[in-house]
Amino acid sequence: MTGFTAPAALALAGALAFGAAPAATAHPAPDPLARYHHQHLVWKSCRLGPDDDTGKELEKAGARCADVTVPLDYDDPRGRTITVAISRIEAADTAHRVGALLLNSGGPGGQTIGDPPWVRAAMKDVGRRYDVVGVDPRFVGRSTPMDCHWPTGSAIRGPGHDRAGFDRSTALAARLARDCRKFEGDVLPYVTTRNTARDMDVIRAALGERRISYLGYSYGTYLGQVYATMFPGRTDRVVLDGVADPGRYGPRLLRGSEPANRHALRDWAAWAAARDTTYGLGGSRQAVLAVVDRIQAAAERAPLRVGDYQVDESSTLMVVFSGLSQDDDTAYGAFAAAVRDLRAAADGRSVDPSPWLADTLRFLLTGSESAYGSVQTAVLCGDVAAPRVPDTYWRDVQRARAQDPLFGPVTNNIGPCAFWEPPRERPTRIRDDLPALLVNATGDPRTVYEGAQAVHRGWPGSRLVTLRGADQHAVFGVYGSACVDATVNAYLSTGRLPAADVTCAATAR
Repeated sequence: MTGFTAPAALALAGALAFGAAPAATAHPAPDPLARYHHQHLVWKSCRLGPDDDTGKELEKAGARCADVTVPLDYDDPRGRTITVAISRIEAADTAHRVGALLLNSGGPGGQTIGDPPWVRAAMKDVGRRYDVVGVDPRFVGRSTPMDCHWPTGSAIRGPGHDRAGFDRSTALAARLARDCRKFEGDVLPYVTTRNTARDMDVIRAALGERRISYLGYSYGTYLGQVYATMFPGRTDRVVLDGVADPGRYGPRLLRGSEPANRHALRDWAAWAAARDTTYGLGGSRQAVLAVVDRIQAAAERAPLRVGDYQVDESSTLMVVFSGLSQDDDTAYGAFAAAVRDLRAAADGRSVDPSPWLADTLRFLLTGSESAYGSVQTAVLCGDVAAPRVPDTYWRDVQRARAQDPLFGPVTNNIGPCAFWEPPRERPTRIRDDLPALLVNATGDPRTVYEGAQAVHRGWPGSRLVTLRGADQHAVFGVYGSACVDATVNAYLSTGRLPAADVTCAATAR
């Protein structure tokens, strides 16, 4: 799949078997993916209809869209095919064009086709020298779809406060795995990072590029590492933001993030306390944290009524967990309003949930985003095997609960991968060195800073850009650090990594 051929070895075997045969002229082995590598892309409007806001933004930015045909199973390239949707804003400065910059915004399961406009804006003048390409990975968004018809958008849940709650969580995980086998069993073996990387290389070839540059966030940093490992020599400038440590990647990748999430919660609580007149959650950090604990205790006694939703102890944990990834006033304010609503529900009052809380509960407690959770889980389960004995998770939950009663049970809980078929391929052994620019905030509660440090230690040729003092997941073009953005753009402009690691301070509020 990586283009490796062995004509010399074949010629040697022939000479041993038929010593009198004349020498044959060596010819390159035929490319089994030639029909995909040389396909003609039909560029079209990105708007799917009058209500397509993503398409409108892409059209406004001058983007065009196309569907790339790829094999479902790369071991059977003549078999079933699927499509991968891409968007592209072409380089305006063609005289100094660098090439194509492929994007992945994470997930797994996240749509990226709509990202070129804001990434192009974050790149400032250097963006004029790139074709900025958004990709909805296989089975995501506008690509060939996959949906297990779940009653939720996420398989991640808290396990409850006792064994009965954990058993309910186990039953849900088993049901979600069963639904995926029922509705998407024929494609599940091919929903993997390695196949997504193979799709990326087909996109590279179909675009006519010898090499591609890459910007990946969160899970997209792992995808970038896998691509660079499977297709050495086909990357140019690589930026990995919110770095996933491949040594920790898999269905249980959130384990170990409890301290970072606790730190983020405490920082948010201090922010809310300073705005007690606005949110009324308490005038000190401890008072605000006590409100969170009171909500959780109330949900453990009985589900909270929030609008049309019954929010149990598992879901309240996920609301808190979901509220901590962006370190800015807008995200903090939305989370504070949600906590205020949950406190009112815990007090027995009627609640009309604030917009962020309503969206979060819709995501968690309805099937409106089933496709997202389905793909996310399928990729994680398809990449790395998980323990299959529920008691393993129960013991881990109990140990983690003793260290952090709020986050420990969530990050160690059982999920559908415990009931999944084993992966078809071994996990990718990531290459020893990649000359990439790594970006991470010290307080990142999703891809923790220690993971970025571990990747950096393994790649002596890389450079690490640290955003110090921010509880932020994804930095370049998102957080608003002029220091980080300028460092990334200088690298994308020149192709030269900084002479040394770079540390940037968090934005003062």
